[in-house]
Amino acid sequence: AFVHDFIYILSSLYNNLSGNNPSGSEEDKEMVKYEIQNVVASAVVATELDLDKVAESLENVEYEPEQFPGLVLRFEDIGTVALLFRSGKAVCTGGKSEEDINRTVEALRKILKDLGFELLEPPRVEIQNIVASVDLEGELDLTEVAVKFGPENVEYDPEQFPGLVYRMDDPKVAILVFGSGKLVIAGAKTTDDVKRAVEAIKEKLESLGLIKYKT
Repeated sequence: AFVHDFIYILSSLYNNLSGNNPSGSEEDKEMVKYEIQNVVASAVVATELDLDKVAESLENVEYEPEQFPGLVLRFEDIGTVALLFRSGKAVCTGGKSEEDINRTVEALRKILKDLGFELLEPPRVEIQNIVASVDLEGELDLTEVAVKFGPENVEYDPEQFPGLVYRMDDPKVAILVFGSGKLVIAGAKTTDDVKRAVEAIKEKLESLGLIKYKT
């Protein structure tokens, strides 16, 4: 199931990971750049919501309570989606930054306030997951990586999927690693977690002689 979760994440990022990244200077390559692909956050905006009222009042919503109890509200100007529940809780996804999430929550609060709902002040917002993509610009032998990283931290079955899953303890994230040197990092709670994870796996690969950089 763990690998399947990453396959799903990868499918949404495939175009980004398959593209050619521009080459930087040697100085630029000392600092590996990452790109945030998705930020998921939970928010508590009210103690109770009438989703039928929300659905009847707005056009850009999807609400089919017979199939799923949540209401989907899209914010096309931000590029995010909010999943709203009767409990007053919301899940926001699709953001490229924490600022996108904050803008989404504020936009959601304005809509609900205009509809006459009593809101919590302030809303309780918590980042649940940040997904980022990285290109180390080097080649990896994943079988060798699996052996040297150790089976207790790695899932690798090339007959099922060409990527290796590495579970990092600090920060607590999971990293999908490809032989091309491209990575997907998931489970981060902050952008600092992403940065530390990138630096940590790069240092570990280099110290074990597992990465061959492209010339």
